[in-house]
Amino acid sequence: MMTLGKTRNRRRSNERSWRWPKIDLQRVLPSFAGLVAVGLLVAAIIQALDQPIDQLKLQGRFQRVTPMEVEQVVRDGIAESGFVSVNLRELKAQIENLPWVDQASVARVWPRGLSIEIKEQVAVARWGERGLLNARAELFVEEARFMPPELPRLAGPSGTATLVGQRYLATQGRLVEGGVRLVALRLDERGAWEIDLDNGISVRLGRRDVDERFERFVAAAMRLVVQRVSELQYVDMRYSNGFAIGWRDGKRVATRDTEDEGL
Repeated sequence: MMTLGKTRNRRRSNERSWRWPKIDLQRVLPSFAGLVAVGLLVAAIIQALDQPIDQLKLQGRFQRVTPMEVEQVVRDGIAESGFVSVNLRELKAQIENLPWVDQASVARVWPRGLSIEIKEQVAVARWGERGLLNARAELFVEEARFMPPELPRLAGPSGTATLVGQRYLATQGRLVEGGVRLVALRLDERGAWEIDLDNGISVRLGRRDVDERFERFVAAAMRLVVQRVSELQYVDMRYSNGFAIGWRDGKRVATRDTEDEGL
């Protein structure tokens, strides 16, 4: 009991002895006033520098994007902003939302200007009826006004543009090395792949082991496709080993007696 009593007395003594710290206003106020003065000075400088933007420098190769389109986006983006207050990151994002704009860089140019550099998208393949894919297999235009006829045409179920584009990018180089080019690539609703070559021959890869079948085509059937192009109609790679060929006279020859189940 005595120990508890001593503890309580000590706590009460400590509570009674605590006091708010003393503040030397004579020393603090001048420092505070100095900070306020600096803040006001900085604000005044920013306000003085935040002049309306009246100069715009555009750079880049404008083939699909027009300078007028970029200027309109910039005009809307800086409507209530000045040289200092303009949000460059937001303005960059707005410019990159334009069709055919791949990347944009935006920088201030003293005293009241902006410098903008545009990099346009490069279409490497058509998608469906009106879509275009870039070199990253991204569908960047869904309803293009102009479809470059020289680009290969890719097709597949809705939502598979990137998947089909990636397979095209992975196969086109290998085919070119062998002396042919891909002009069409299709993925059907069942998941089966088929390639059309520029010499009129189709390559059927099916649904299973597509990568392995393509490698087998390059290794074993490519030379035949190049050497006997006028006689062949298609090459069917849907076999566990080997492949089958279809001749233009209607005959079909298989290098294996039985096709894979489930193709």
